[in-house]
Amino acid sequence: MTNTQKTRWPELPTAAWRDSCATVQLFTQIAGKIRLAKSPWLNHSWHVTLYVTARGLTTSPIPDGDRTFQIDFDFINHMLRISTSDGTERQFALAGQSVASFYAATTTNLKDLGIDVVIDEIPNEVADPIRFSQDTQHASYDADAVRRFHQILVNCDRVFKQFRTGFLGKASPVHFFWGSFDLAVTRFSGRTAPRHPGGVPHLPDEVAHEAYSHEVSSAGFWPGGGAVDYPAFYSYAYPEPAGYRSTPVRPDAAFFSEALGEFILPYDAVRTAADPDKALLEFLQSSYEAAAINANWDRAALECAQGQPGVVRGA
Repeated sequence: MTNTQKTRWPELPTAAWRDSCATVQLFTQIAGKIRLAKSPWLNHSWHVTLYVTARGLTTSPIPDGDRTFQIDFDFINHMLRISTSDGTERQFALAGQSVASFYAATTTNLKDLGIDVVIDEIPNEVADPIRFSQDTQHASYDADAVRRFHQILVNCDRVFKQFRTGFLGKASPVHFFWGSFDLAVTRFSGRTAPRHPGGVPHLPDEVAHEAYSHEVSSAGFWPGGGAVDYPAFYSYAYPEPAGYRSTPVRPDAAFFSEALGEFILPYDAVRTAADPDKALLEFLQSSYEAAAINANWDRAALECAQGQPGVVRGA
């Protein structure tokens, strides 16, 4: 592995930044819930997500009457920045904050900017949730680990967007879900799906029902925890078609996790590959094909060649 690869695809063992990861996840939940509270509902909860930027993560513009505002995590200078469309701005440091102090600073700065918003303070999709305003337990911020996490997200965002160009059907943006703390991209067959059973911890069942209203093949990156306690790429199908989990998926390091019901490719297998982009694209494509072939998607109508810069797709 070259020094350039080590820089572009850095190491980030889950155990080394577990506390900081948990804290930053809760920071992003606060920003995401602000977007949720202010935005009209968009299919599959796409109105709540964050997006990768050159410096971190952003809510993108959020409506506030006849103006907009956005919240940006700057993981290079390690600041939170709130900007409005009328030119005002507030910012504060991410390091040295507990979840409670981060929540207080965020709400205070929003009020200073004349933005009124009330959010549900209970975190979603995490074990043993603590109200944001009372959470002094989560207060770790490893700036170097956060910077490396951002670099991984930048790479994943780039490759996921390349993968997305090979599909003509309905597909999600490449976006970051703060509940599960993962970057994801999803393809749709165009068919409706059986009602999702719900049961996601600390997530209303009606949200899961709406999110999985249609048949999907979804892939993403997750920093790890629980059954897969290392950073990894994942891919799953809903509903899972017969034969799916026994379908071979590339590269060789990929496997089907019975515990998660998903295909998994350890991040380190990509990071150390001779060509990390190629290895990741192989996983994305082959795991999608496992869903599309076994579920009889109309591949001829849905797929196309991957896009190239400056080259118009033939039609």
